[in-house]
Amino acid sequence: MNEDTRSRHPEPPPAGDPRPAVWGDPAPLGLAGFALTTLLLSIINTNLLKESAAIIPVLGLAAFYGGLAQFAAGLMEFRRGNTFGATAFVSFAAFWLSYWWIAPRLALAGDSHNSLGLFLLGWAIFTAYMTVAALRVSLAVLVVLALLTLTFLLLAIGAFQTGAEPHVMTQVGGWFGIATGLAAWYASAATVINETHARTVLPVGPRRPGAAPQARDEGPA
Repeated sequence: MNEDTRSRHPEPPPAGDPRPAVWGDPAPLGLAGFALTTLLLSIINTNLLKESAAIIPVLGLAAFYGGLAQFAAGLMEFRRGNTFGATAFVSFAAFWLSYWWIAPRLALAGDSHNSLGLFLLGWAIFTAYMTVAALRVSLAVLVVLALLTLTFLLLAIGAFQTGAEPHVMTQVGGWFGIATGLAAWYASAATVINETHARTVLPVGPRRPGAAPQARDEGPA
């Protein structure tokens, strides 16, 4: 009996799982982290809360919720291919992490009102051009970023001023910050509630041409 010496074709590798990876929408997480941290700091900026240790809970939120949780949401937005959401969430996470580092040192640094004003003005400029991009995202996100632009601008003007703190412009900026936080909370609630109910319960006002109301809508901040 002759032995068959012909080379055999190798077995084809097992086919991979044809099901695409499913990624949840990270926008509600990022928006919620941004909203709560912004609300608490803004209440302090209005001078409604005058406790000497009121900044400590804000710093905790800035590090872990507005910072790390929002940063994670931004990384997930990169994975989902959402450039707007990734840029917004990672950037504002960096803002809160930098605030967590800067705030305790301001009291020890001496006069720093001009440098703080420049810091806030830079964030106002960034938020302004993200607001332009948000014209194609959703009405809810557009409102958040428009209010945040005004908040940063007012806080920057207040920081540039000298005299007793908080300056009146800082307090006005605090009220705009409260409105910003509430708007971000609404956008977060709308996205997660619409997602879980698989229908539009809370409208977010899609801005993309031809976009019908969806349970899922991309957003930042």
